[in-house]
Amino acid sequence: MTVKVGDKAPNVDVMIATADGPQKASTQDLLGKGKVALFSVPGAFTPTCSARHLPGFVEKADQLKAKGVDKIVCMSVNDAFVMKAWGEAQNALGKIEMLADGNGDFSRALGLTFDGKGFGMGERGQRFAAVLEDGVIRQLHVEAPGAFEVSSAEYMLSKL
Repeated sequence: MTVKVGDKAPNVDVMIATADGPQKASTQDLLGKGKVALFSVPGAFTPTCSARHLPGFVEKADQLKAKGVDKIVCMSVNDAFVMKAWGEAQNALGKIEMLADGNGDFSRALGLTFDGKGFGMGERGQRFAAVLEDGVIRQLHVEAPGAFEVSSAEYMLSKL
């Protein structure tokens, strides 16, 4: 079952990329305090994710924070090493927290996965954006397959 607005985000252990290497963290600790802009991409270093999705949030980070966002989190079903390298390559570190949902546990708990086996990607997280306040989902914008419209930083800014 897919989460919906008003639901509390599931609490799952994930990995975050830090200067000291991958660190285990709970989604409750990462997403449970303040206003969090969370967005999910199907894969680090993939075309739309690298050309438009993550760069949009990097570019609009200050504007999002000016609208009351305390933290911006990018999530993907990739490992923490890949997420750190992608964050570095996109100049995202320090602006965006790079959350590695390596086993897809959080994406699955949200009910927001898709089967990417036909592309050699296995099970992945869907492209979406959400605003959470103290761990409760206040906005949820899930993209149609292949689309990139309602999960962009620009769209999120228009809804804050």
